[in-house]
Amino acid sequence: MATLVNAPPRDEPATPRSRTALVAVVKTTPESILDDYARVMEAARFRSALDPTADTLLKLNLSWTKYFPACSSQPWQVEGVVKTLLDGGFPRDRLHPLENKTVVTDPWKGCRNNGWEAVLSRYGLGFTALPEVDWQVYRFKSPLLKLNHLFPDGIEVPAIYPGKQIVHLPTVKTHGHAVTTGAVKNAFGGLLKEVRHYAHKYMHEVLVDLLYMERELHPAKFSVMDGTVCGDGAGPRTMIPRIHNYLLASADSVAIDSVAARMMGFDPQSIPYLRMAEERGLGVANPKDIEVVGEDVRNVNFGFETRKSLVIWGDQLIRRGFLRPLERLLLHSPLVVWAPFASNVYHDWLWYPTVGQSRIRAFSRTEWGRLWATYREATDGTK
Repeated sequence: MATLVNAPPRDEPATPRSRTALVAVVKTTPESILDDYARVMEAARFRSALDPTADTLLKLNLSWTKYFPACSSQPWQVEGVVKTLLDGGFPRDRLHPLENKTVVTDPWKGCRNNGWEAVLSRYGLGFTALPEVDWQVYRFKSPLLKLNHLFPDGIEVPAIYPGKQIVHLPTVKTHGHAVTTGAVKNAFGGLLKEVRHYAHKYMHEVLVDLLYMERELHPAKFSVMDGTVCGDGAGPRTMIPRIHNYLLASADSVAIDSVAARMMGFDPQSIPYLRMAEERGLGVANPKDIEVVGEDVRNVNFGFETRKSLVIWGDQLIRRGFLRPLERLLLHSPLVVWAPFASNVYHDWLWYPTVGQSRIRAFSRTEWGRLWATYREATDGTK
């Protein structure tokens, strides 16, 4: 049974505060990737944002148990961040890499398949699967938009979260529910249990809720985003990998997502979760108020387009389309087992062996594909 944690009192600002944010962007290559992760984190002032003496959660991003380029945290991303933190004096025993499960992903298999396990082992770090830790009901004081309604018995969070700083490791990619996904959406996988698919109906409001929650839970937050291979199209899984060779870092989750969205070709203030977050003083979305250091990306435009996979299209048809009268029966009853089964059939049995493998073969012939092969070989060597 979940225990109850009361949030400490927190004064809410009467109106959103005017502020600016710093986002670092650097170009990289497979040969310089680890040094460039140190460079982008230094440029974003990670030493000022984080306390090296405190426990630090490293929230990885697992969108698929299988490896697919740009889908989940890249192994070189994990290595670059871990190495930079250790070289910066962060004690090894106070770094906690972790990830959660969904109804269609397995964190331990994902850790191995995506090359994280070998990297973490090389640096003397373990891995925490969040389904295996205690979860607690946490009474948030912030004016949440939707999650209190979705979880009327209380919102459970991992017991190891409150009071610990966190580093997010997202990738640059599109998302069928949220337009784009990045640092803000990465909290979705850590702060909500596997039933978080209930939140898909109100995705943008829930992403704002996550920012409120993180503000209460974490004394500090930092994000390091990999844009070496980016995801275009029907994200977060069935995408077209696009090589763009960028790294981003910031202490402001909204600002880094805004810069990444603009680089992908979107107007960040037209994306509801970014706009609403800025209106509530939870981050900076307006590019005019974001200081970008490193690369000049004002004229960068990848020309990405958000599309919906068959699974997300069907999910939205039930939650918001003409099948809405069947929503409770299909998604909130014991019959819901059909949904993860259908997702696995489509993603793992149909799309991945055909379209996915074709795109992976094309990726394997690139310089990043060759770098991935070295991480895969290291993973195979640990078996």
